[in-house]
Amino acid sequence: MTAKAYIEAHRARFMEEWASLIRIPSVSCQPEHKADMMRCAERWKELLLAAGCQKAEVMPSAGNPFVYAEYKADVRRNDVRCTKGVPTVLVYAHYDVMPVEPLELWHSDPWEPQIRDGRLYARGADDDKGQAMIQAKAFEYMVHEGLMACNVKFIFEGEEEIGSPSLEAFLEDHKELLKADIILVSDTSMIGKETPSLTTGLRGLAYWQIEVDGPNRDLHSGHFGGAVKNPVNALCEMIAKVVDSEGRITIPGFYDDVLPIPDEERKMIAQIPFDEDAYKRAIDVDEVFGEKGYSTLERNSCRPSFDVCGIWGGYTGEGSKTVLPSKAFAKVSCRLVANQDHEQISKAFIDYIESIAPKGVRVKVTPMHGGQGYVCPIDIPAYKAAEKGFEAAFGKRPLAARRGGSIPIIAAFEQILGRKTILMGFGLEQNAIHSPNESMDMEVWEKGIVAVSEFYKQFANSI
Repeated sequence: MTAKAYIEAHRARFMEEWASLIRIPSVSCQPEHKADMMRCAERWKELLLAAGCQKAEVMPSAGNPFVYAEYKADVRRNDVRCTKGVPTVLVYAHYDVMPVEPLELWHSDPWEPQIRDGRLYARGADDDKGQAMIQAKAFEYMVHEGLMACNVKFIFEGEEEIGSPSLEAFLEDHKELLKADIILVSDTSMIGKETPSLTTGLRGLAYWQIEVDGPNRDLHSGHFGGAVKNPVNALCEMIAKVVDSEGRITIPGFYDDVLPIPDEERKMIAQIPFDEDAYKRAIDVDEVFGEKGYSTLERNSCRPSFDVCGIWGGYTGEGSKTVLPSKAFAKVSCRLVANQDHEQISKAFIDYIESIAPKGVRVKVTPMHGGQGYVCPIDIPAYKAAEKGFEAAFGKRPLAARRGGSIPIIAAFEQILGRKTILMGFGLEQNAIHSPNESMDMEVWEKGIVAVSEFYKQFANSI
């Protein structure tokens, strides 16, 4: 039976199982849902066992529990069970979701899935219960039809939406249990329904707060202006020096570990449908700006950047107050690319700001948080298998597309488990994850099951 035929035969059950997860309000950031986190973990344990896993358990952590499940393939040659040459895939997903507020903006109950116009609406429809179900049902199909020639492990967490605070310790404590040849994640998006894509990179992040202290109190700008260094002016002067007129970041050593974008990948990026004029109109700007020598899509995904996220000081109320502020503050961040270490960049930034701080003020830079970037080579067997999976499901080769955002857990997988991650995401921008009326396109959801099923077939044959 083909994957499409299997989906057709079991669609009603698939939908009810998906709904059973959605009905559990597993909101990790709200303490009143603590019991729901355990209920959702237990439900996933039941579903993974029913799908064909030989073992599944709910495992404790410092925070919400993890769900672990495994399947050992019975691959035989000449009636002898093979133990060597059988690849192992580790599937990661998360079962926690964002809050649903404001409720008045939902067109239907966020905890009761409703299908309208070919889309399923509910909190978690996409992120990540819908995409996790793609993985579970592709696995079920392969096992049920006797096609699975990979060992498969599942690790589902309940804290992704609050930054995965327990994940790294869990990975460190269970390295042997989680050993695999590749990690497979469906928690990202495609360029579009008619333009399938594989996410091949994510940017890292470094974030700081800058505090500039000047005089011991706010001063009258008429009496002291021009005679005392203004902390807000000083802060603006320093920030203005971080990026030059060609969009290059001036921090010494900042680009030392930045890898060039491979020519093949630049060609793929150039194929991504992108209307720069429409892009500018959508955000109401007259011109784009960024590092010289790169396109807009390359700048916001493959190259590092620096931004002021917030700045304040002095009088900002209604009317006017002639004051020379005693303090100024800014929150600033860098998006980093693969191979840049966020801790090294953080130290380099602090050293740089301190070195350019003008006399007459005191400057303090406080690191707030950070994470590593990630890039997946597009020539490894698992990536090629994912490409063929998308091609089988969507009828065309997926484009390789890096994303400008950050998912620190993907870098943690590589650092702790020593394995690359394939990001087979099936989300669409219109799915409105984290927002009211989150949804999943049902046609894409079913094609996702076909794509992941084909991935397993291709990956098993590539080892």
